[in-house]
Parts: sequence; structure tokens; C-alpha cells
Amino acid sequence: MQLLVAIFIVATVAWTIASTYLSLRQSTFVQDHRDTVPVDFATTVAPDEHRRAAEYTLAGERITRSKTVTEAALSVVWACGGINLLYGTLAATIPQSLTRGVAFLIATGIVGMIAGLPFRIYRTFRLERRFGFNRTTPLTFIADTIKRAVLALTIAVPLLYIVLWIMQSAAGLWWLYTWVGLVILMILAPPVYVRLIAPRFNRFEPLADTYLRNRIERLLAHSGFRASGLFTMNASRRTAHGNAYFTGFGKSKRIVLFDTLLKRSPPKEVEAIVAHELGHFKYHHVLFGLARNAVILFAALGLFGWFAKQHWLLPSFGVDYRDDALVLFVCMMLASLVEPLAGLLNNWISRRNEYEADDYACRMVGVEPLVSALTRLARDNASTLTPDPWYALVHYSHPPVPLRVRNLRDTQTRRRKP
Repeated sequence: MQLLVAIFIVATVAWTIASTYLSLRQSTFVQDHRDTVPVDFATTVAPDEHRRAAEYTLAGERITRSKTVTEAALSVVWACGGINLLYGTLAATIPQSLTRGVAFLIATGIVGMIAGLPFRIYRTFRLERRFGFNRTTPLTFIADTIKRAVLALTIAVPLLYIVLWIMQSAAGLWWLYTWVGLVILMILAPPVYVRLIAPRFNRFEPLADTYLRNRIERLLAHSGFRASGLFTMNASRRTAHGNAYFTGFGKSKRIVLFDTLLKRSPPKEVEAIVAHELGHFKYHHVLFGLARNAVILFAALGLFGWFAKQHWLLPSFGVDYRDDALVLFVCMMLASLVEPLAGLLNNWISRRNEYEADDYACRMVGVEPLVSALTRLARDNASTLTPDPWYALVHYSHPPVPLRVRNLRDTQTRRRKP
């Protein structure tokens, strides 16, 4: 076995063990605290609701651990001859061309999708249904899967042709041209998603509640925020989970509220959630996030460009063929080894951003509406209030709700002092 493959396998196994360990810590911690509601929520979350959230978390972690091991096993298979086998099979029927490279990369994506499909099915029709969240019918699930696959192919096929053509034509600078193109796509993606993609899966309608609309519009005006629309989305067609989001840049900014959120939350809480999202825009978190991702992508593609010049790269993985698509796939496999480290950084920054957005919402609508909204979302979505601190540090992009509520209370106390 080549040294690089051995390092890849050892690193993959190490990450899998670390991830499994953290998941087991999470399960143990949640189980140990399942019967004790945190003090800050003693009057707002019933013991039965707290135990239900614990059971939901434990069941979800069992699925996550199985999925993590499956993904690691697939990576090892690719590294131990799977790449050569798949490409050789395609080479027997497709002549040497960009089409063969595109077919190979699409095929690897299909294999990954098939490997993950049982977990999606189990989570949707067993876990989510068991806890009363699933409203997706088998027909809707199949239709969504087909639409996602068609959409992915529609985007991926021409994009891969372009990238492989650039790799073939631009020699050493292909990664820089690719980076420029992908950054442009990152900028264009939100408005395209809003206008063309999202409506293929959900129905969006202008917010009909006049009272709530007026409250939110006053909040937007006070914040100096202009949106292209305030919409409700029929999330209840698939799930009982409640949520809201902002999307888009410039004039294409759109505020979307799940109908499940509106059914369970009073106007003051919805207003607080919107104020929190406004905080992200006020502090330019979305733009900073885009810039951060562009820098990470630049570094990753720069390394890809260096690896692409190394003649030992493909033979190290037992690959007998030469194709830019093979180089690209092997580089993406190697990048997966450092992805957890990038995830740690991104989650740390994201948690800081959440605290800033919470602080902004407090100044706009007060502490109590936001505390009430966060508590209701945690309760209604069966989110555990007692996560393992180490697990949360690694995996949570948002601070745990108890920490957010405690931070809000402390902020309120500090502001009251003379």
C-alpha cells in the first residue's frame, strides 16, 4: 500500500473514531440529564417535553453514528481500488474525453447519494414520524429526490465540463480561473435559488396576517432594511418543525417564515426572530461569510493546483489512468481530511455571530420576546437543552439555547445597572 493511501486511511479512521466518541459523549450527557430541566426553563419547559427532546436527540445520534461509519467505509473503498475500478469500467465504454471525466465524477456522486439514501429514508419515515414531525408522504419524498437529482445534474454537468476544460486548457492556472468562476456562482446562487429553485419545492405566498406584517415592516423600517418581500412557506407539507430565514443580496433579499412557525408563535416572538435575522445583515455576517468561504476556497483550489502537478498523486491511490477528473476527485478526498478543522473555525465564528445578532434583536424588541421565541423553538423542535459541551463546541453552528438565554439575561442585567 502506498504511503499516501495509508495516511489517508489512518486519518479517515481517526476522524471517524473522534466523531463517534463525541457522539457517544453527547448521548451520555443528554441521557444523564434527561430528567432534569435546566433552571432557566423550569417554568417554560415541562419535564415530559424535556425527556422527549432527549429521546429525539439520542435517536438522531444513533443514525448519525451509523452514517458517519458508512461514509468513512466508502472513502476507504475509494482509496483501496474503488477509484480505479469505477474509472476502468467507464473507460471500457466511453472514449478518452471530457465526457468520460464528467461521467466519472457524476458516478461518484450517485454512489454517495445511494449510500446516504437509506439514512434519509429512515430519518424521515421512522425518526421524524415517531416524534410527530414528519408530514412527508412517500410520493412527495420520491418527487423531491427526483427533483433534487435533476437539479444537481442540471447544475453539475455543465459546471464539470467547464472545470475540466479549464484544467485541460489553462495548465497551471486552472485553479485560479476555477476559483473566480465559483466565487461568481456563490454570489449569484442566492437570487437564483429564491427565484428559480425554491419554488420548485415549496409554495411561497405574501404574508397574509396584516397585524404581523405591519409589525415586521415597522421593524424593517427602523432597522433601515429593505426586502423584496415578506413571505410564508408551506413547510407543513413536509415537516412540523418551525423556522424562518433570510436569503439573497441587494434587491433580491427575501424574508421567509415557515407556516409551522406562524401557527405556534405569537407576533412578538415572530418579530423577535426576524429582528435576530436582521442582526446578521446589520453586522454584515452574510457578506463576511461569503468572503471567508471565498478565501477558504482559494486556499483549497491552490492546493489542488499543486497536487495536480505531482505525477505521483494518482499512482499513490493505485490509479492506472491519467485524467483531470481523477485528479480532482482525489484532491477532494484529501480535502475531506482537513474539512473538520475548517468546520471548527466556521462554527466558532458562527456562534459569535449568533450572539451579536441576539444582542441586536434585544435592542430592537427587548430581551423577553427573544427568550420566549428561543424557548418555544427549542421546545417545539425537540432540541435538547442539555447538550454535551465538547460536542456542542465541535458541531454546533449556533450556541446552545441555554447559553444564549443566559447571555441575554446577563446582558439585560448589565444594561439595567447605573
